[in-house]
Amino acid sequence: MEVVQGPDNIREEWLNHLVWQYEKDLLRICSIYLRDATLAQDAVQETFLRVYKSPNAFHGDSSEKTWLVRIAMNVCKDLRRNAWYRFVDRRVSLDNLPIPSAPPSLDHIALTTEIMRLPRKHMEVVMLHYYEGMTIREIARVLGISLAAVSQRLSKAKSQLHDVLGGGDGNER
Repeated sequence: MEVVQGPDNIREEWLNHLVWQYEKDLLRICSIYLRDATLAQDAVQETFLRVYKSPNAFHGDSSEKTWLVRIAMNVCKDLRRNAWYRFVDRRVSLDNLPIPSAPPSLDHIALTTEIMRLPRKHMEVVMLHYYEGMTIREIARVLGISLAAVSQRLSKAKSQLHDVLGGGDGNER
């Protein structure tokens, strides 16, 4: 992503840092949420554009990542609300997701496929908690819901995945 040049080097350096640090995480989240690689790239660019336009919007009451994920999720939701989006097939094959550092196992592919089949509100919390390592408090901030709602969604999602995939002792992270 090319950064817009401006008179404020500090702002440019900060944006460069954010892009370098979080672009892949945001792309993965947007790819799974939107199920379209091109739209996901657009969503990530729009996220960083919003950050560039409002550099003082970050108040430090959460981590940079939590703040960026919230912006990205809102951008994704805005894109999904668009009438055009609803009439286009948005399924993404696993081959089109950003490349992980190690080749996935068959179990991992099966798990990812089942996570993508969860209802969207359950998929969001699983993705943010297990894939992005966010705490329940951070997820609540990102999604704008209560801690209890996050816990309940995680519990239901784990139960649904356990029913579909079977096995496990129920004590996973």
